[in-house]
Amino acid sequence: MASAREIQSRMQSIKDTMKITSAMYMISSSKMQKAKKSLADTEPFFFGQRNAVARFYAVRSGYQEYFLRKRRCCGGSEKRGYIVITADKGLAGAYNHNVLKLASEEIEKHPQSELFVVGELGRQYFMKKNVYIDGEFSYTVQNPTLYRARHIGLQMIDKYVSGELDEVYIIYTKMINAFKMEADMFQILPLHREEYLHKNLQGYNDQMMFHPSVETLLDNLVPNVVCGFIYGALVESYASEHNSRMMAMQTATDSAKKMLHDLEIEYNRVRQAAITQEITEVIAGAKAQKSKKNKRGEAI
Repeated sequence: MASAREIQSRMQSIKDTMKITSAMYMISSSKMQKAKKSLADTEPFFFGQRNAVARFYAVRSGYQEYFLRKRRCCGGSEKRGYIVITADKGLAGAYNHNVLKLASEEIEKHPQSELFVVGELGRQYFMKKNVYIDGEFSYTVQNPTLYRARHIGLQMIDKYVSGELDEVYIIYTKMINAFKMEADMFQILPLHREEYLHKNLQGYNDQMMFHPSVETLLDNLVPNVVCGFIYGALVESYASEHNSRMMAMQTATDSAKKMLHDLEIEYNRVRQAAITQEITEVIAGAKAQKSKKNKRGEAI
């Protein structure tokens, strides 16, 4: 059994750890709320952009836009690009594990794919697995911005337009609710034709005039839609990361409280045993002294 001093030292160490986990919980809570607000503020803008693209396509239904055209590849030999969004650090439960597992499964199915990783932890993971990743595609996931999303999106669009990639997918963490997050993947290039060519767009005038042309507008507007998809995935992943970290820190704090409770019981037992031992020794000493006096009296 450990001594009372050892138990006190363990209890103090757990209390110090609890201060760290509680602080991390509060920080992650603040960052998650900020990310959710940013996403809610920008969603109407990107939804409006998508509706505008759908209206323009409805006006020019015969326009063969290369952002919508699926390239024909024989035998499933299309060149895919995967944007994988992970965290820069751990301590977030299964957040990183779920994303990396989904990405690894996709890479096994399509070994000729190109991998673009956002987040330091994901880069370190694939480097250890000897999986080739784009070395120049080095972005942090902290404080996602529209500027960063546009920078990423334009790189992907350039590779798609030049023919280096036939399809581009993004793998991220989708927040279902405050207690459930799951890894998800969706295609950002080419765009799904059904979402834009068959939308039910009522209440707009189809007699539109475009300057300089509808093709020019689409060529400039569609990249913004792609960047909007990437920005939404970055922000939602960022919010999911901190929500997962909040849950992990809360679990760690609850476990620490339980350990403290058990250690307090053990400390009280050790302390009570020490007090009992001291009382027993005092009584035994007193009896020994009394017995010694009695023997001296008999001898006299």
